[in-house]
Amino acid sequence: MHIPKGYRFAAVQAGLKKPGKFDLGAIVSDVPAVAAGVFTTNKFKAAPVLQCREMLADGRKMSGFLVNSGQANACTGDLGRANCRETLNLAARALDVPADELLPASTGVIGAQFDLARWEAAMPALAQSLETGTPELVARAIMTTDTVHKLAHARFGMPSGEVRLLGMCKGAGMISPNMATMLSFILCDADISAEAWQTMLADCVNLTINRITVDGDMSTNDCVMALANGASGVAIESEDDYIALRKHLLGVLEELAYKIVMDAEGGTKVAFIQVSGAKSDADAEKVARAVGNSPLVKTALFGSDPNWGRIVCAAGYSGAAFKPEDLVLKIGGILVFRNGTPEPGDMDGLLKPIMQERDIVIHIDIGDGPGSTLLLASDLSRDYVSINADYRS
Repeated sequence: MHIPKGYRFAAVQAGLKKPGKFDLGAIVSDVPAVAAGVFTTNKFKAAPVLQCREMLADGRKMSGFLVNSGQANACTGDLGRANCRETLNLAARALDVPADELLPASTGVIGAQFDLARWEAAMPALAQSLETGTPELVARAIMTTDTVHKLAHARFGMPSGEVRLLGMCKGAGMISPNMATMLSFILCDADISAEAWQTMLADCVNLTINRITVDGDMSTNDCVMALANGASGVAIESEDDYIALRKHLLGVLEELAYKIVMDAEGGTKVAFIQVSGAKSDADAEKVARAVGNSPLVKTALFGSDPNWGRIVCAAGYSGAAFKPEDLVLKIGGILVFRNGTPEPGDMDGLLKPIMQERDIVIHIDIGDGPGSTLLLASDLSRDYVSINADYRS
């Protein structure tokens, strides 16, 4: 694994979840790092989201992340905000970093207040773990209904040295962003300006994590935050430097986005919904989200049923502007529908092997406009209902 220089990792079992589960983690940069963040647009923003937005507003450098699972600290009012700040104070003393340089993040059940005694009791172990901890442990500590921890990494050479990137995230349900729906942390050892880093992160998030859906729900705690500490000694100054870093950051986020959908709660399929020919990108996205969020399309995917009529129907009610006779549908590269009617032949037989694959490409062309998009969507299984019916049990 290509771990960026100058970062340390810690994770412990603090008793915030069921016994035997890692649920509290930290990432510390050896030197303060340029920080960037993108956050949920849900009106009920969790306490850590509000805290991070305030901390990042003035462009100060940050020294790390403090993250927990098990409790979201959302819809917890003024006490929740105070508890969030107190956890930063506790961690700052244990990890020897300023409290106003630790960015918090939480995930779990909405509404419950932190038990600060458990946080305080866990701090000595968290500090000790910082000497031996790994990215894998932190990635495990942020899991909720995830079945696997999610990591992605990259490295590339520059004339002045090598740059490394590492990303981790959690997410399996409550995934349908109007920003990003999960927790994700990106580490980089390049030297880059705060403005350029924020612009690059927001741009890459919009093209990746912002284009996935599992269930049409957006969380209260969503965040994607990134640090760049300059420990590699490589400065991102020219346009070519920027392009190179952006390419690899985009690749890391693309891999994390795919892993979220692949690990969707109860999921068995990943649909790559490509829409082209729209009057605008916004119209293309309307079609893609209507198809990707349709329970009927998603259950057909789960059943490996080539029921293309559900796809065409969803496109029709999406609100996008197009003529019905202009829509062309292909599944797995096979032409299924055009000129307002299905293609002749044994379509079920042709599509059967495609529908049994894990990854399924659905291409919908709706005209000759410049608008296009790509959305990754999961199927909807019986297990999704069971997982969410028993979530607090």
